[in-house]
Amino acid sequence: MAKKILVVEDNEKNMILMRDVLEYLGYSVITTQNGKEGLRLAREHRPHLILMDIQMPVMDGYTAVKILRSDPGLQDMKIIAVTALAMSGDKEKVLQAGFNGYLAKPVETRQLSAMIKKHLGEDS
Repeated sequence: MAKKILVVEDNEKNMILMRDVLEYLGYSVITTQNGKEGLRLAREHRPHLILMDIQMPVMDGYTAVKILRSDPGLQDMKIIAVTALAMSGDKEKVLQAGFNGYLAKPVETRQLSAMIKKHLGEDS
């Protein structure tokens, strides 16, 4: 059975591209375009991993990860920040906020695959 990945990304083209790549890699993919809906889908589907944008309408990634980390049933979920923010110190800020990993856009397929495998404990 394919592992489930939730993609929370407000840019539709980025979301479709990421979904297509993840499905090609063999994952089952759920998508949404804002953090609030991402929380609902995380609770409903219990994905193995979440790929979450930081800057989104309705609810940003920082707020969403803070809520997920405060939920006893979801606090251990693997969440990777996928963001266009690539300034010095952004990676540390993201990790301190509760994300398990950080990918800067544009994301390369090999880098995405390696990060997912690392956090899901799959062989590379």
